[in-house]
Amino acid sequence: MKPYIGVRELRSDLQAKKYSAVELAQFYLDRIARFNDRINCFITVDTESCLERAAAADRKLATSNSPSLCGIPIAHKDLFCTAGVRTTCASNMLRSFIAPYDATVVKRTSDAGAVSLGKTNMDEFAMGSSNETSCFGVVRNPWNLQRVPGGSSGGAAASVSAGMTPLATGSDTGGSIRQPASLCGVTGLKPTYGRVSRFGMIAFASSLDQGGPLAHSAVDVWELLTEMEGHDPRDSTSANIKKTELAGFDRTFVIGYPESLFDGLDKNIAACIDVARKQFEALGHKIEVVELPHIDAAVAAYYVLSSAEASTNLARYDGVRYGHRTESSVDLLDMYCRTRTEGFGLEVKRRILTGTYSLSVGYFDAYYLKAQKIRRLVRDGFLEAFKKVDLILAPVSPTTAFEIKSIKKGPIEMYRQDLYTIPVSLAGLPALSLPCGFVEDLPIGMQLIGPHFSEGDVLTGGIAFQNETDWHDRHPDLETTCTS
Repeated sequence: MKPYIGVRELRSDLQAKKYSAVELAQFYLDRIARFNDRINCFITVDTESCLERAAAADRKLATSNSPSLCGIPIAHKDLFCTAGVRTTCASNMLRSFIAPYDATVVKRTSDAGAVSLGKTNMDEFAMGSSNETSCFGVVRNPWNLQRVPGGSSGGAAASVSAGMTPLATGSDTGGSIRQPASLCGVTGLKPTYGRVSRFGMIAFASSLDQGGPLAHSAVDVWELLTEMEGHDPRDSTSANIKKTELAGFDRTFVIGYPESLFDGLDKNIAACIDVARKQFEALGHKIEVVELPHIDAAVAAYYVLSSAEASTNLARYDGVRYGHRTESSVDLLDMYCRTRTEGFGLEVKRRILTGTYSLSVGYFDAYYLKAQKIRRLVRDGFLEAFKKVDLILAPVSPTTAFEIKSIKKGPIEMYRQDLYTIPVSLAGLPALSLPCGFVEDLPIGMQLIGPHFSEGDVLTGGIAFQNETDWHDRHPDLETTCTS
């Protein structure tokens, strides 16, 4: 068996009985056991239940109507609730929390036959761009163990990149699927807000959070997305819309190229994306320059809005109902204070305080309300651009994977790592991050952005590009990186 096999080949091999689902699951469990100590991309490995589910998949495969992902391993970001398996959000606050139910994303992939390997590491409560804020330790990039994998879905992206799983779920609030996908050399999709149910996904910023798939290729991302998506009556923001269908590959798109976004971009990264632009032209697509006004204000608006929502969502972690509770307190107020002080990490505390401040009397209009107005302007800028083009080609990250602990000048420098992904999140649009080159032996990605609910077009464009390139087929040499 090989670690880097696509969903369709895995499905064909399982149906042809080249190996069983149990053997396939054990293969990936063995890779996790061998390499996870160095990379740290899994928080929980659910070995016993995984093999039980794989055995059940084998029984289904013996019938004529096995589901589409039957027997194919998957890893879930550790903010999707899983019945009987702890869900920590990489926080001391939930270190021992075991949910009594499955998130909709977990249930739907399980119903499709996918076999869960376990839960992947992440930035605490999805707040971070480097996977350095986890209480379980930093995740390391499989391409270079001294570098970050990106965040907050760093564990998910790293697990796919390292060949520990063919599929993974992640979440994207301001770039948390796309940025780690770019830094780890895998493919990841942030769906349109509302396409994937948020039921059972522990909230960071409810108007921005969106679950999505990560895999080696755009076609595998599509395979997973079609099982994750769909209306869910338990999520009031869930859209009632038909499943994603790919467009015909003979279709040509008008692709917008926002030149202003490339002005401050590292010249080597810009050069790789320019080569990708020419590849799209060679495929018959038309490139047209577009403007995206108000982008410069997006990062500031995002951190006001997301922190405000985080301060509200995280108010429930008070030590009373579930989660961490301090062992020593003198009264109820002291218990609240000690519990939250012990349970939350520095970045989470910073955002709670920022959000509480921006929502407070006297500052609401100056910060929160103004940020909402900027959000509308950013969204309107995209909608105006999409009157002229079908898709937009843009950078994902301003740098390649940076060294662990290298960003020490304060939170603003870290926040700017999401410079190119945050505007898409504010607008609620779908965007696909896919590999498009290497700079100094580190992978980089680009993003294809589409109008609301245009995942079919976005993925079609990504698949067409990957049919002509092999960036997504290049993988790190773990024998070298993990043993040196």
